[in-house]
Amino acid sequence: HVQLVESGGGSVQTGGSLTLSCVASAPGYTGDTFCMAWFRQVEGKEREGVAGVLRGGSVTYVADSVEGRFTISLNNAKNTLYLQMNSLEPEDSAMYYCTADVAYCSGYDERCCGKYEETYNYWGQGTQATVS
Repeated sequence: HVQLVESGGGSVQTGGSLTLSCVASAPGYTGDTFCMAWFRQVEGKEREGVAGVLRGGSVTYVADSVEGRFTISLNNAKNTLYLQMNSLEPEDSAMYYCTADVAYCSGYDERCCGKYEETYNYWGQGTQATVS
């Protein structure tokens, strides 16, 4: 059973930065096929894929809306997923969710460890980021 706990959300001004963290408890999921990703959701709108990364370190997806501003990374020794968010804009305000599942990917592919939430079975509770 996989458990995910996010932290690091908060309120910042436009142009500021936040670093989100997600600690994963995933006994048995040690291979490179273990995918972790960030999604975000504004109330009343659909959940949006932000970025995904495989346990081996390969980034599999980054949304166009955050390309060049957000960086996803994984510290396997700490079982922790990060999302470094720079140059934040009010449009980035959302609840950010950590998610995970097994994925067999061949390189960068939005369909694999990517932006489709139905491909993930494990979700955290979310952490709110507000930019004003």
